[in-house]
Amino acid sequence: MRTMIISLAFTLAAAVALAEPPARQPSPQSSDKPTKTFTSAADVTALIAKAKSERKEGQPTVAEPMLELGSYDGHLEYRASVGPAAVHEKEAEMFYVIDGSATLMTGGKLVKETRTNSTNLSGSGIEGGTSRSIAKGDFILVPENTPHWFSSINGVLVLFSMHVPRP
Repeated sequence: MRTMIISLAFTLAAAVALAEPPARQPSPQSSDKPTKTFTSAADVTALIAKAKSERKEGQPTVAEPMLELGSYDGHLEYRASVGPAAVHEKEAEMFYVIDGSATLMTGGKLVKETRTNSTNLSGSGIEGGTSRSIAKGDFILVPENTPHWFSSINGVLVLFSMHVPRP
């Protein structure tokens, strides 16, 4: 059953990724942006070690690129402590828990909301919302415009995250 759920989740992600991609404004680096459609288990292990070694004292999250295809990017997130809450106004975000466990809050309202760029908000936490314990092997899909925050992390949380642009 779990294998079927995992297969369905990745099939959904692939269908979204292969659908008509939204127009993305070119950045100075976009012409040099590589396409990377495969990351092996050994690569993931190396990315975790790299993120752990690059993490600075007090830095909650280190992100390493895993997959890249046009406007769809998948990253390894190495979360060693609680960081800010976020809202992505025009992108859904999919997570797969590679290792570790945490509490994820979704919904509610950002506390001390600030704008980080034209389509993202940040905050020190969330008031209200729903808490959910997450652990290795779990999938999470956070709709666009939804506050989300890893409010507690048990040790280290390692995630695959993918932002999915929405019209």
